[in-house]
Amino acid sequence: MKFNWKLLIHILSTLLLFSGGFMFLSLPFSFYYQEQDWQALLLSGAITSGTGGIIWILTRQKKNKELRSRDGYLIVTLGWLLVTFFGSLPYVLSGAIPTYPDAFFESMSGFTTTGATILVDIESVSRGVLFWRSLTQWIGGMGIIVLAVAILPILGIGGMQLFQSEAPGISPDKLKPRIKDTAKRLWMIYIGLTLAETGLLMLGGMNFYDAINHSLTTMATGGFSPKNASIAFYDSPYLQYVITVFMFLAGTNFTLTYFMLKGKIVKAWQNEEFRYYFSFVLIISLITTVGVYLVGGVNLETAFRQAIFQVVSIVSTTGFITADYTAWTPLLTLLFFLLMFTGASAGSTAGGVKVVRHAILLKNSILEMKRQVHPAAVIPVRYNGKAVTQDITFNVLAFFIIYINIFTFGAGAMALCGVDFLTAMGSVATSLGNIGPGIGTVGPVDNFAHLPSAGKWILSFLMLLGRLELFTVLLLFTPYFWSKYR
Repeated sequence: MKFNWKLLIHILSTLLLFSGGFMFLSLPFSFYYQEQDWQALLLSGAITSGTGGIIWILTRQKKNKELRSRDGYLIVTLGWLLVTFFGSLPYVLSGAIPTYPDAFFESMSGFTTTGATILVDIESVSRGVLFWRSLTQWIGGMGIIVLAVAILPILGIGGMQLFQSEAPGISPDKLKPRIKDTAKRLWMIYIGLTLAETGLLMLGGMNFYDAINHSLTTMATGGFSPKNASIAFYDSPYLQYVITVFMFLAGTNFTLTYFMLKGKIVKAWQNEEFRYYFSFVLIISLITTVGVYLVGGVNLETAFRQAIFQVVSIVSTTGFITADYTAWTPLLTLLFFLLMFTGASAGSTAGGVKVVRHAILLKNSILEMKRQVHPAAVIPVRYNGKAVTQDITFNVLAFFIIYINIFTFGAGAMALCGVDFLTAMGSVATSLGNIGPGIGTVGPVDNFAHLPSAGKWILSFLMLLGRLELFTVLLLFTPYFWSKYR
């Protein structure tokens, strides 16, 4: 079956309309702070929404059409590339990032909620552009595709295929039978938590502009900050604890967050992945606390606060910093590098491998040893009290193999660009996991500006792969995907 290109382009134009509309939300900050970036933001929004509007009108169809699964994969990937391309316009037109490879890198880092930046002096950039920078992460966090899913039924287009492509493999449970209602519920939780965090940060002395920026990027697990020193700028235990809690919530399956907000705490705790996620963060934080306390020359509370903040930041793939974990000890540096391959919960805004995949892989490995002793026995992997199908187990195994291979080849490609060994590994691990800070010369107190342009293009592609969980993008490079007989 052939692709319905007119329908696909029509949906992509809808994404451009949304993206252009979001650009205009940055204008009030430009006017309030009396900065000249409003012209670039206005022009960028006009170009983006105008292009989307013209294409939307030209591609309207009278008959309702239903998307197929591979249509969804194509729309998600092309949609992400499209909004990234147009999302870089405010950087270029304002002069904040004059070279396009750097602007595209920053835009991709935003929409994929990676948080890697090429900006050397963030605080010198105008506030309107910085707000757009934070907003790209907030949009990408829940997924601009899920936002479109909520309104696609109005266009007469089914959206379930898009939702599946946004979180391929192990998908989050639906809160309501209809995907439209699910997307709306997710956005209500997302917006509610963002506003709640903004209020709590303001209570801690943060001004509204900084509070809303950090809230947008916390709930997106993105990590962009309007300050050069990130959260370390404020040196406030209260603010650090508040952000730690919201980073943890952002890394939790939003379905479980929905249940917790309704008071069903026990139901959330019964979820196996949440228990693993909570326990893992707590144990690693305590181990790190001991290490920081012994070598850091700080009191126990400060050691615990720094440890749990950095652990939650890396595991949830947010990327905020309050301390340089690469300066603690080589052992803790190695630990944090390994944490980059963890990820938080499926159905959250976090990137990375995800805890559920680690759990299934570990359980299957243990059961495989039992099967060696009892080859005739049928011993299924169980998760949340239910048997996991072989299809899901094979999907997890394939994901791990592909993920490690991409990391290996990516690090090799970065090394060919002239990047040193530690930086090559750190930049690839953090880009593929959508984390932000890495190790080497792209660590917590560094940035990505010094990397060669070829390296930035490679890392941009890896960010997209990681955000869409590999298969969505890689499928497009297979002959089978483009076969007309599928």
